[in-house]
Amino acid sequence: MITDISSYLKYFDSVRRRTERDVAALPPEAAAWRPPAGADGESGWSIGQIVGHIGSSRLYFASAYRGEGWIGIPATYQHGDRDAWLGWLGETADRFVELLKDTPPAWLTRRIEMIDTPGSTLSGWRILMMMLEHEVHHRSQIDSYAGLQGWPVPDIFGRSTEAVAARETEQRATYR
Repeated sequence: MITDISSYLKYFDSVRRRTERDVAALPPEAAAWRPPAGADGESGWSIGQIVGHIGSSRLYFASAYRGEGWIGIPATYQHGDRDAWLGWLGETADRFVELLKDTPPAWLTRRIEMIDTPGSTLSGWRILMMMLEHEVHHRSQIDSYAGLQGWPVPDIFGRSTEAVAARETEQRATYR
């Protein structure tokens, strides 16, 4: 459970920086890439649409958390404009922080009615965690598409599986 908004925002900052890093690693041809024909809904979105959705969703969850309804803001750029993607992510991250930074601690535990289940509520901290999980979900979608295209996919914490595995022998010797 999250117990204070400043700790949450610090964690959000680390998540959003990884999202921005992964989007920045995409090559120019990512702007025109789309999933195979015939995909419907989210599964047919371009990478630019996914980036727009990530940013818009931050504001959607902030609105719900603040008790202002489950209301999002559409992306304000052309989805095919790769040069605008990082700007949108930065803008929405800043707006998200601004909307949350001075909220009362009691909001973390207050109950908020779900958009699709009248009478069902979630605590504020859970809604904030849903936003993070949602962002990671879509960042993983982008990374999966990148990997399938043979484009660079950054290591999540700057360490590859191979680099970690190379240190495993040392760890086994230390902890046995």
